[in-house]
Amino acid sequence: MNAVAAIKKYQQVSVSSSVMGASPHRLVQMLMEGALERIAVAKECIVRNEVAMKGQNIGRAIDIVGGLQDSLNKEAGGEIAENLNNLYDYMIRRLLVANSQNDASILDEVSNLVLEIKMGWDAMPDAYKH
Repeated sequence: MNAVAAIKKYQQVSVSSSVMGASPHRLVQMLMEGALERIAVAKECIVRNEVAMKGQNIGRAIDIVGGLQDSLNKEAGGEIAENLNNLYDYMIRRLLVANSQNDASILDEVSNLVLEIKMGWDAMPDAYKH
């Protein structure tokens, strides 16, 4: 096994271990972090004109945002969950446009939206983190 393969294997094990021991609150944080990372990589790919990698990373970001959207409990979450649902839908549509138009500014827009949600999520009182 070469060094790159070993590092990738270590990262997979590390992520798996983190996920297995994480609370639902932490899992959402990890998803948001993953979306931000994928968007940042996609933006770098636009600059380097790496079309395939850009598309893969935007696709992964869309999958993550879709996962966050699917995890919403609209009954318990009421208006907040509905607003988040609409925002996630908007972000997915904007990511699709960013991909088709190679528009890094749209990636910045979506990244800022994810950051704003994440800041609120990170500031949640411990009593709600279950």
